[in-house]
Amino acid sequence: MAGAQMALPAATPPDGATLFKQQCATCHTTNLSDPVRQGPPLVKIVGRPAGKLDGFHYSAGFANADFVWDDARLDAYLANPQATVPGSNMAYRQPKAETRAAIIAYLKELN
Repeated sequence: MAGAQMALPAATPPDGATLFKQQCATCHTTNLSDPVRQGPPLVKIVGRPAGKLDGFHYSAGFANADFVWDDARLDAYLANPQATVPGSNMAYRQPKAETRAAIIAYLKELN
């Protein structure tokens, strides 16, 4: 007779802060006091005009960007940066909608 096995607890998905730290923090900070990294700081990104943060040198793709970051733009950008902003330097792509949503929710907390 096989021994009784204890059921494993259900796995909980990582929260937005954890996902950001794992997938975004290499290139982005979440404040304006840390040294700038490869990507711009993302504090107060929701509602900010794209490509317009003082002190950051944006790629050519953002030079003519004429939109404000909102949930839909962030979601599209995280899914496919080059399709959303042609000429963007960001190589990261996140195919999972639930992961993008968690990261965006975290970024909204920073506003």
